[in-house]
Amino acid sequence: MNASANSQYIDIQSVEQTFKTKKGPFCALQNVNLKITKGEFVALIGHSGCGKSTLLNLIAGLTMPTQGVLLCANREIAGPGPERAVVFQNHSLLPWLTCFENVYLAVERVFAATENKAQLKARTDAVLAMVGLTAAAQKRPGEISGGMKQRVGIARALSMEPKVLLLDEPFGALDALTRAKLQDELLEIVVKTQATVVMVTHDVDEAVLLSDKIVMMTNGPSATIGEVLSVDLPRPRNRVELAESAPYQQYRKAVIDFLYTRQGHVEKTA
Repeated sequence: MNASANSQYIDIQSVEQTFKTKKGPFCALQNVNLKITKGEFVALIGHSGCGKSTLLNLIAGLTMPTQGVLLCANREIAGPGPERAVVFQNHSLLPWLTCFENVYLAVERVFAATENKAQLKARTDAVLAMVGLTAAAQKRPGEISGGMKQRVGIARALSMEPKVLLLDEPFGALDALTRAKLQDELLEIVVKTQATVVMVTHDVDEAVLLSDKIVMMTNGPSATIGEVLSVDLPRPRNRVELAESAPYQQYRKAVIDFLYTRQGHVEKTA
């Protein structure tokens, strides 16, 4: 593929987001400009209140910018669409439905007009298998672990065959071992699906392990992009091998330096 043709798959131009509050206008984001290539994995990182989730919601079309424009595949983002699927930290599963039924709902919404029930079921089964949930398909959310619930959320997003996968700290509430396993699975899934991924994270190691590009946000209010770091590590990536590699440590140090030296640590402990 021609790289220049893909260089603006997601194009964020001079975006500002101001919210109305009881205390007056609150400027969350200011003068945000970012280009994301087709198939790229981009991590958004920064301290709490830097507008990471606000920017993700704008790309998702869940909110509209106060100023500026966001494009996906040269079309303005004017609202949510099945080509952009979101996975939140809170998996938002319907507790009275099984894992299969939670995913089937999304499949039906996108493909019911063009496919029969057998095809919809096959799609649902295939995506549950992709995230390792075939054995839990008939269980309800209350009967499975937090990591499995998050897998259902990822399966539901993938079932729509999105061109863009938007992840808002999807592993933030999980224990370290479950988190590591799902990170590794996500790396494999992205290779299979070739989706463009934008992921919000607080975790420096997660950002370096998964990303092609790390977008570092300045502190809010009026947050913007402080620096963009290209992560030139070969794929497939092995976390054990990378942990001891000099380039990995250099990328990690660059992100930590930005967050804790140049931006300072804004979160106060009680």
